[in-house]
Amino acid sequence: MPGLKLHLTNPLTRMKVKQQLILLFLLLVSPVFALNWYANAKAEDILKQQVTSAYAELNKQNLSLMNRDMDTVSRVMTTLIQHALIQSLNPMSGDTADRVRQYADADKLLSSYSMGMNGGEAVYYYLYAYDPNNRYDFAPTPSSKFKAVGGVYFYDDEQKPEWIDETLSKRGKGYLRIMKDLGSSSRPDTLAYVRAVYSTSQGNQVVGVLVATNINRKLAESMRTVSLPDKGEIYLTDYADRVLASSVGPIGGRLDLPEQLRTGDEVEGLSNVITDGYIYVQSYQYLAQQKLIYKIPTRSLLQQQNELKFVIQLISIVYFVFCIVVMAYFWRSLLTPLQRLAVFTRSYVPGKKVPEQAAIDRNDEVGVLMHSVYGMAGRLNSLIEDRYLLEIKQKEAQLQLLYQQINPHLLYNTLESIYWKSTLEGQSESGEMIKELAQLMRIGLSRGRDLITLQEELAHAKAYTSLQQKRYEYGFAVTWDIEEETLAHLIPKIVIQPLIENAILHGVRHMGEDGEIAVVARLAEDGVEIRVEDNGYKETDYEAIARLIDGDGEGAGYGIRNVQQRIRLQFGPDYGLTYRPRAGGGTVASILLPVQREQ
Repeated sequence: MPGLKLHLTNPLTRMKVKQQLILLFLLLVSPVFALNWYANAKAEDILKQQVTSAYAELNKQNLSLMNRDMDTVSRVMTTLIQHALIQSLNPMSGDTADRVRQYADADKLLSSYSMGMNGGEAVYYYLYAYDPNNRYDFAPTPSSKFKAVGGVYFYDDEQKPEWIDETLSKRGKGYLRIMKDLGSSSRPDTLAYVRAVYSTSQGNQVVGVLVATNINRKLAESMRTVSLPDKGEIYLTDYADRVLASSVGPIGGRLDLPEQLRTGDEVEGLSNVITDGYIYVQSYQYLAQQKLIYKIPTRSLLQQQNELKFVIQLISIVYFVFCIVVMAYFWRSLLTPLQRLAVFTRSYVPGKKVPEQAAIDRNDEVGVLMHSVYGMAGRLNSLIEDRYLLEIKQKEAQLQLLYQQINPHLLYNTLESIYWKSTLEGQSESGEMIKELAQLMRIGLSRGRDLITLQEELAHAKAYTSLQQKRYEYGFAVTWDIEEETLAHLIPKIVIQPLIENAILHGVRHMGEDGEIAVVARLAEDGVEIRVEDNGYKETDYEAIARLIDGDGEGAGYGIRNVQQRIRLQFGPDYGLTYRPRAGGGTVASILLPVQREQ
C-alpha cells in the first residue's frame, strides 16, 4: 500500500501533532503567567484589605479597653461625690475651725485617690468647691497653681473659671474637656474628665465641680499596648476631629482625615478608608461623640508585598521548569508509541483482515493499550469470519422456516377438504368440529402477524368454546357482549382463549347448565377493556393469582402469565391482565389494551 504509507509519513501530519503538544504546553503555562500578573496587580489591594480587616477588630477592642479606663475614673468620681467629706464642704454651716478641718481632710482625700501609671504619672483629682460667701478664704482659689497632686480649690461668682457653667449645664453628667494643667501653668494642655457635684441631701444645691486631669496620658498608655506597623499612629478624637489623646503628639489640634472616613448615627460602628499613603481604621461611638482612629502608612506594607511577589515569581519559574520536564517526558515516552499505534489502527479497511503486528514490550498503560489494540485486531479477524458463517446459517434457518410453514398450511387445507367431505356425507356435527379446528389453525397462523383485530381474536375464541362444548358436552352457557366500535382494535393473538379455558376448568366445569361465561368488550377512558366473567362457586385466591401473573408466584398458570408478558412487551406496563371477584359470585378476568386500530 504505497499511497497509504506516504500519507502516514507526511511531515504535515507529524507537524500537527507537535503543534498540538506545543499548544498544550502553552495552555498549561499561560495560566501561571496570568496568575503571576494578576497576583502582582492585586497583591497590594488584598494585603491592604487584610490589614484593614485585622486592625478594624483590634481598633474596636482597643476602644473598649479605653472605655474601661474611663469607667474606672467615672467610678472613682462617683465614690468621691458620695463621700461625706465632699458633701460636708457646705459654706453655710460650721465655724472656721470646722471648715479648716473639713478642707484639710477633703484635700488629703483627693490626693489619696490619684491613680499611678507607668513612669510615675498619675490621674489627679481636683475639686472646685462653690463658696459664694467666701467662707473658705484661707483655702486656695482657682488662680493658685501650687497643687500638683490634686486637691481642693474654692471659687465664688467673681473668681469662677469659664468652664464651670458649661459643666453645671450638663446636670451631673461627666464629659471630656481639654484644659490647661491645673497643677502648673508651664505644663501643656491636658485632657480632663469633668463632672458637677450636687448635694445629696439638698437636691439641686451645687457643691462644686470635680475634675480628673492627665486623662490623655492614661489613654496614651492604653494606646501603647497596640502594636502597629512602623510609624503607625493612634488618635482619640471627638466628632469635630479634635485630638483628645494621641500616641505620637500633643492634643488639642484638629486631625486631617479623608472625606470618605465618615461616621454614622448608630450607637457604635466601624469604618475604614484606604488612600495612596495611609490606611485609616475608625471605631466610633455616637453617644460619647468620640472616635478612635488608626493611621497606618502603606509604605510599611510594601516590604511584605515585595516578599509575596518574590514567592509568586519563584513558584511560577518552578512550575515552568516542571512543565518543560513533563512535556519532554510525554514527547519521548508517549508521542512516538501513540503515533505507531495510530498508523496501525488506520491500516484497517472494512471487509479485510486487520494486519497482525507484534506489540511493543511495555508494562505501563501505553503497553497495555497497545497489547489490547493488537488483541482486538485478532478478535476482529475472527469476528469477520464468524459474521460470514452466521449470515450463511441465517439464510439456511430462513429456508428451514419456510419449509416448516408449509406443513401447517397443508394441514389447514386438508382439514378444509375433510370438512366438505363430511358435510356432503351427512356428518354435519363432525364437519362443524373440523371447521372450527381449521379456523383455530388459521387464526393461529395469522400470516405471521403478532397483532390481529379483536374481531379475528373473538372468532378464534368462539371456535375454541364451541369445540370445548361439543367435545366434552359441557352444558354451560356463553354470552358475547361486544361493542361494535371495539372490533377493529388490535390485540395480541390468542389472549382471550386462555382466559376462557381457565373460566371453564376452574369455574363452570362441573356446574352443568347453571354455569355461565360472559365475554364483554367495551371502550373505556384509558383504552379498550375486555372481560371474561364466570359465575363459578369455588373460592379463589386473587393475591396468589396476581403474584403468578407478575412472575413472583410458583406453580401452574403458565397460560395467563404468558398473556400478561405478551401484552406488556407489546404495549408497556400500563396495560395487561388483572383478576378480581365478580359481584354475585365468580371471577372476572379483565384485559386493558390501548386504543390502536388496524391501519
